[in-house]
Amino acid sequence: MASIQTTSLLSSSSSLSSSKRVNAAIHVPKLPRLNVSMPKIPTINSRKPVEGLTLVENNVRSRELENDLSNSTTSMSIMQLYAVLEAVADRVEMHRNVGEQRDNWNTLLLNNINMITLTAATLAGVAATSGATGEPVLALKLSSTLLFSAATGMLLIMNKIQPSQLAEEQRNATRLFKQLQTQIQTIIALGNPTEEDVKGSMEKVLALDKAYPLPLLGAMLDKFPAKYEPAVWWTSQRKSYKKQEGKGKAQNKRNNNGWSEELEMELSEIVEVVKRKDIEDYERLGNIALKMNKCLSIAGPLLTGIAATGSAFVGNGSLAAIVAVMAGSLAASINAFQHGGQVGMVFEMYRYCGGFFKLLEETVEGAVEEKDFDRRENGELFEMKMALQLGRSVSQLRELASKSASCRKDGIVVDEFASKLF
Repeated sequence: MASIQTTSLLSSSSSLSSSKRVNAAIHVPKLPRLNVSMPKIPTINSRKPVEGLTLVENNVRSRELENDLSNSTTSMSIMQLYAVLEAVADRVEMHRNVGEQRDNWNTLLLNNINMITLTAATLAGVAATSGATGEPVLALKLSSTLLFSAATGMLLIMNKIQPSQLAEEQRNATRLFKQLQTQIQTIIALGNPTEEDVKGSMEKVLALDKAYPLPLLGAMLDKFPAKYEPAVWWTSQRKSYKKQEGKGKAQNKRNNNGWSEELEMELSEIVEVVKRKDIEDYERLGNIALKMNKCLSIAGPLLTGIAATGSAFVGNGSLAAIVAVMAGSLAASINAFQHGGQVGMVFEMYRYCGGFFKLLEETVEGAVEEKDFDRRENGELFEMKMALQLGRSVSQLRELASKSASCRKDGIVVDEFASKLF
């Protein structure tokens, strides 16, 4: 009975505690729903795109397309310039090798011809003084005659091609191709090359190929022209200036690109000095070298031919031996002076110097005639380059221009050359 009462008490107490727990629970009221309306963000897949965003996208796409086109044009120009640069580097190596080869020709032919000539003269003298008759004299006579004849033929060939002049041509070509190589590298380094740069570089390469050809047969330059003419290795510096005058005047008020009337007058005075002093002096010296080279080229083979004829009659009298020996000795001396002194090389050097001053004159006149200052090279930079080419400082160049202007007013020719290098 006691256990039954205890269990009933426990069950009643547990039911009371559970009812208390239920009654002690917190009742939270329900929150009302808030209906907030948010604007819809337009998506890319929306059927009705926003007009403002469409315009922005179109502008961005057009700019990207223009940039791609400009980048493709620039990259193509760079690749073309690199192709031209490779060709120029190959030209430099070719002209250097050919120049060394032709310089060796001059040395070897000069030594061999002189040895042959002097040997033939010695044989002719021995045949005349030995007192022998018959076959020994005949052998000496024939040997001397054959040697003089061989020297005559070799001299004709040597005087025709002028190896010393050929070597100087290749040296000048090597220097000019190196200069063009540096110009192309500068264009690439500055960036943004254009199709005009590519076209101009190719024209310069072709002009140099025409001015200094590599082959001897057919394309070789005339070594004995009628008169002195300066070498020409550049394209025309003159351009068309149609409808540029008004634009140039309008730009002169805003931006003259480093140019001024004083600078143009200064450069014009320098060109006048170049014409009256440097070009005339090199023309005079070039004509002297040309005439000397012509006379020596005729005299050498003529004397060896006379010596060959005289050596054939050595046994018949002392006069023939004297003629053979003297003519052979004079021929060797003339050959040594002409090719040892490299008279042909001197003539080619004068041609190059005359071409240098002619190019300087055309460059200045072309720059001054250009009315669009934006198309000109910067005036201060142009003046500095010209001063360096003439071996002067900028202040010395200006002093020479003022001196030339004052001499022209007084009717006196300036007594100073424009260049201090040549």
